[in-house]
Amino acid sequence: MTVDDRDERTVPVTEDIRRQAGELEAAVLVVLWAADRPLTPPEVQAALTEPLARTTVATTLARLHAKGTLDRVRAGRAYAYSPAVEDRAALAAQRMHTELDKGDDRQGVLARFVSRLSSADEVVLRELLEQAAEPGNLP
Repeated sequence: MTVDDRDERTVPVTEDIRRQAGELEAAVLVVLWAADRPLTPPEVQAALTEPLARTTVATTLARLHAKGTLDRVRAGRAYAYSPAVEDRAALAAQRMHTELDKGDDRQGVLARFVSRLSSADEVVLRELLEQAAEPGNLP
């Protein structure tokens, strides 16, 4: 129990307060990005600053693997995980591609995305598109 400072009424506090979306996944990724090798769920659990249940960490790792964000290899009877994306920018780009792939109207999604860019972001995007179109940069 705790006291609400605004009106000094007693309000219950539970341990089951939900984390912000993606907060735990982000923390797990930070641990894996800092590692020099794939980590098992107990190793990830030990490296996290917040004490979490083994099952919570294992579930989070499995979900990130299912999303294509993590790679995994056998480590005895379990798995060891490593990032499939190299940093936060690559993760954001992966998520953007996932969203694009979900719908039938890619042009509409891209048009709406571009229409909400700032002028500075438009300049950066134009420069990146020009660089990608240069002969040596084509796949």
